[in-house]
Amino acid sequence: MKRSLILLALFLTACDPTQPPQPEAERAPNPAFEAQIQAVGKARAVEGQVMDAAEAQRKQIEAAEQQ
Repeated sequence: MKRSLILLALFLTACDPTQPPQPEAERAPNPAFEAQIQAVGKARAVEGQVMDAAEAQRKQIEAAEQQ
C-alpha cells in the first residue's frame, strides 16, 4: 500500500501543470535544410538584382520613347 501511495505521489508531482516547460536544447542544423536556406537567401539576393536591372531597362525604354 505504501509503495502504491509513493508511486501515486510521484506520478502526480510529475504531472504538475504549474511547472514551466523546459526549453528545448539547441539542435544541430540539418544539412539538407541548411542548403535550402542558403538557396533561398541567394534567390532573394538575385531577385533584388533582377528588379534593379528591370527598372534600369524600363528607364532606358522611357528615355528612348521621349526622344
